[in-house]
Amino acid sequence: MSDLPQIPIRDDAIRLGQLLKLANLVEDGAMARAVVEAGEVTVDGEVETRRGAKVRPGQIVAYAGEEVEVTTD
Repeated sequence: MSDLPQIPIRDDAIRLGQLLKLANLVEDGAMARAVVEAGEVTVDGEVETRRGAKVRPGQIVAYAGEEVEVTTD
């Protein structure tokens, strides 16, 4: 386990836009879409521009200087 904030999910994956909202990194879906499409979000250090990209436990998502790790519920 890392020292990053943990975001538990129930399923085996979650869409990137949903994760950003769940982690309170964005206010709503419109903001999630905007920041993802602008290339401001990374998954495991790689820029991800698809809001519907699947994020799985163990992956690290970063936006605006904040990082969170996806974990299982």
